[in-house]
Amino acid sequence: MTDDLIRLGALEARDLLRRGDVTSLDLVEAAARRIAAVEPAVNALPTLCLDRAREQAAAADRARRQGEATVLAGLPLAIKDNNDVGGVRSTGGTLLFKDRVAETSDRTVALIERNGGVVLGKSNLSELGGAQTTNRVLGTTRNPYDVRLTCGGSSGGAAVALATGEAWLAHGNDYGGSLRIPAAFCNVVGLRPTPGRVPRKRLADPFDTLAVEGPMARSVADLALFFDAMVGFDPGDLLTAPMAEPPFLEAALAPARPARLAVSADLGVLPVAAPIRAALEAFASRLAAAGVAVHRGAPDVSEAMTAFRALRGAGFYGNWKPFLPAERDKFPDAVLADLDRGRDQPGAALAEAHRYRAELFRRTTDFLDEHRFLVCPAAQAMPFPVETLYPAAIEGVASTSYLDWIAITAIWSMPSLPAIAVPIGFSPEGLPIGVQILAHARQEAALFRLAAWIERELGLPARPIDPR
Repeated sequence: MTDDLIRLGALEARDLLRRGDVTSLDLVEAAARRIAAVEPAVNALPTLCLDRAREQAAAADRARRQGEATVLAGLPLAIKDNNDVGGVRSTGGTLLFKDRVAETSDRTVALIERNGGVVLGKSNLSELGGAQTTNRVLGTTRNPYDVRLTCGGSSGGAAVALATGEAWLAHGNDYGGSLRIPAAFCNVVGLRPTPGRVPRKRLADPFDTLAVEGPMARSVADLALFFDAMVGFDPGDLLTAPMAEPPFLEAALAPARPARLAVSADLGVLPVAAPIRAALEAFASRLAAAGVAVHRGAPDVSEAMTAFRALRGAGFYGNWKPFLPAERDKFPDAVLADLDRGRDQPGAALAEAHRYRAELFRRTTDFLDEHRFLVCPAAQAMPFPVETLYPAAIEGVASTSYLDWIAITAIWSMPSLPAIAVPIGFSPEGLPIGVQILAHARQEAALFRLAAWIERELGLPARPIDPR
């Protein structure tokens, strides 16, 4: 029975809960046994709060019996360790907060809990924003398809918890690719939503549109279900607004073949690993065979990473300046480089980055007006050894920093448009490969319909795997 519950999709499990065929406590216990079995191999959920989850589950079961309906109905899930869960250790994967226990759940988590989410534990993450899920507090998370390799980051623990069946849903966040890269590396789906869709934690910069909170899941319908539990208005996040749209789950349950879209393997400027190029080419051919008008190309992004580095440096320095210089030794070298860039770059560089970002937004929206969707890889490299912070080179092009290999996702964070990460296949070695699909602002429903159609057409496996 435990294995049967773990293999259920989130929507399947939610519907069983609503019918009374299973309880939230049943699911928590099934997850606890699965976590105990596979966690030593992957380290996806290093902080657990199972007693708290049991209490939440019991309350959800009582409420359901009394006729109270919620979106998730008591479904167990994981929260990334840079968001607060009340009464639970919240390290952010940094030595700065290694002993911190959150007093209350933050805005993002509180909304999920009000909508029936039961928190099993905190998922592992990169140390202060890298793209390899490893840190000096909680250790390294491993790819369940090959535990010698990375799962990407920074929401790597979330993706692995899903891929291994430790949780039915997983929360994450995305600044430069943190929801999309781990999804691609672990054969799951992730959504970077339009800023303002999901309320952000109090500590987030209220004026920032690069960092967003978002859902991860094993299927598109499950992803939409979780997104429905995350969206909403919160006066503490000025980007949010009241919603008047149908549930996103409705869109995910109505797959739609697109009439047209654009595909680009490298955006014209980036190195991309050969297996990813081959998989994208096969995918584009399949789209064309299905009657989709496929355009090859992308907006001009030739100077995008210069602008991204300037914006990231300014944002990082603004956020972490109160800890400097007294606690400089607690920051990883790569993050220190971002902080120092933010501190030292001239105002003209930051002004130019903002100007470029505005132009990129206009070019991209013009491009989407014509082609509606843009499909490109969700990672430039295949999963690499966990001992390595980033690949030294991709197809012979040397990497100069940890940002080089995530450029293909970081670039698309700048226009603040929604992007969904979807699996499209596996390499000859059996490693997952995924794409990201970009659309106009607030067009998440269209992305769900397209992604659901792709999922149905490809028929890739979506059940949990055993990393052992």
